[in-house]
Amino acid sequence: MSHVAFSTLALQPALIANLADLGFERMTPIQADALPQVLEGKDVIAQAKTGSGKTAVFGLGILEKLDPKNFSVQSMVLCPTRELAEQVAEEIRRLARPIANVKILTLCGGTPLRPQADSLKHGAHIVVGTPGRIVDHLEKQTLDLDAISTLVLDEADRMLDMGFEDSMDAIVNELPRQRQTLLFSATYPPQIQAIAERVMVKPVLVQALEKHDSSSIKQDFYRISDEGERDVAVRLLLLKYRPDSTVIFCNTKRHVKDLTQELKRHGFSVLALHGDLEQKERDQALIRFANNSVSIMVATDVAARGLDIDSLDLVINYHIASDPEIHVHRIGRTGRAGNKGHACSIVISKEKHKVARLAEYLGQEIEPIALPDTQLLKEPTFRPPMATIQIDGGKKQKLRPGDILGALTADYRIEGNDVGKIQVANSWAYVAVKTAVLETAVQLLNNGKMKGKKFRARKI
Repeated sequence: MSHVAFSTLALQPALIANLADLGFERMTPIQADALPQVLEGKDVIAQAKTGSGKTAVFGLGILEKLDPKNFSVQSMVLCPTRELAEQVAEEIRRLARPIANVKILTLCGGTPLRPQADSLKHGAHIVVGTPGRIVDHLEKQTLDLDAISTLVLDEADRMLDMGFEDSMDAIVNELPRQRQTLLFSATYPPQIQAIAERVMVKPVLVQALEKHDSSSIKQDFYRISDEGERDVAVRLLLLKYRPDSTVIFCNTKRHVKDLTQELKRHGFSVLALHGDLEQKERDQALIRFANNSVSIMVATDVAARGLDIDSLDLVINYHIASDPEIHVHRIGRTGRAGNKGHACSIVISKEKHKVARLAEYLGQEIEPIALPDTQLLKEPTFRPPMATIQIDGGKKQKLRPGDILGALTADYRIEGNDVGKIQVANSWAYVAVKTAVLETAVQLLNNGKMKGKKFRARKI
C-alpha cells in the first residue's frame, strides 16, 4: 500500500469527500502511479492484478470529466464477462454518489437486447458492457458512440483469451479518434502491445506488479541413480506437487513420446508436443493446454517455441539442458505475471559436468536432493480444472465469442467465471469450461441456438 492520500489528486472536492466516506484513505500502488496520468488526460496502459484497486483508477478518471447535463454516452468500459461488468458498474455508482443524476448502464449478453435498447433511448452517461453485446447494439444502431471521450479496456488479456479481439477492433472503429483510452491487464503479452499500438496514442505504461526474475522461481534438483528412474521420478514429482499446469522438457522426440505414453498409462492428463505432429494436432494440443483442460505437456525445446502460458505452475526438466541458457529459458516459463514459479530438474551422476556448468552460470550452489518417498505412487492422479468443448461452427457462420458466452450463461446455470478461453476460427470454435459444469455446458450448446441456428458441440 502506498502512503499517498487521495486528497493530493486534482479531483473534485465532492469526489474526495465521498472516497473518505467509502473508507478509501490511501492509494494502492496502481492508483498512486496511474491516477495522476489518467487525470492529466493521457492514454495509460496499467498492468495490475484483480483486487489492486484498478476500478477506482478509471472510475475516478471518468467521473472527474463527466458532464452530467449531457445525456450522451461519454465513457465506455469493456469487460470480458457479465459478472465483471456488473461489479464495475456497481463500483462506479459508489464512486459517483456525490454527482446527481449519473446514469450508468450495463450492456451484456444473456439478457434480452430490446430492454437495453429502450434504456439507451432515454440517454446514459456511462456504458459498461461485454464486447459481443456492444457489437450487437452497434449493428442494430441502438448505441451512439459519437460523444465518447473515454474508452476503458478492463482485463484486456482475458478478453483476448476469450476471443474478443475482432469485436474490440469493431467497437474501436466506431469511436471518435479524439478520446482517452485506458487499458488494464494482469499480463502484458505481445497481443496486448499490438492492440495498444492500434488504439492508443503515446500511452504511458504503469506496472504495479512484482517483476519476473530468477529469484521468483524456486529450483529443486533431484538425483537419480540410473536412467530407468526418470519416469518414476516424474510421477513422484507430479503427485507431490499436484500442479494444474506442467511442462516437462525432454531432449529428444523419442523421450517425449515414451514419457507421454507412460504417464497416460498411469492415469495422468497429458499431451505430447513434438515435431512429428501435424499442424492441426499441434494447434489442438496447444489450445487444450492453454485452456487448462490438460494438466501436463511433454515437449522438446524446439516444439515448445511459441508456447506462452502465463499461469504455468511447474516446469520439470526430464533431462538437464546442455546449454545453461536453454535451462534458464525453460524455467522462465513458470513464475510469470508476478507469480512465484517452481522448476524441478532430474539429474544423474554422469551429468555432474552439466550441473557444475549450470551452477557457475546461475551463480549459486546446486546440491541435488533425494526424490520424494515412493509411497506417493499409491496416491490417485489428479484431473485438470477445465474441459474443452469443440463447436462445429465458426466465423463462416458469423459465430462470435459473445454468442458462445451468451448461450452458456443465458439461464444462469453457468456463470461467466465458469467459462475460460474462447477461440473462434473459420469453421470451428473451442470453449473451455470448468469440469464441474461440462455436461451442462455441452447440453446447453447442443440444445440451444446461436445466431438462430443449432450447432453440434462435444468434449474433446
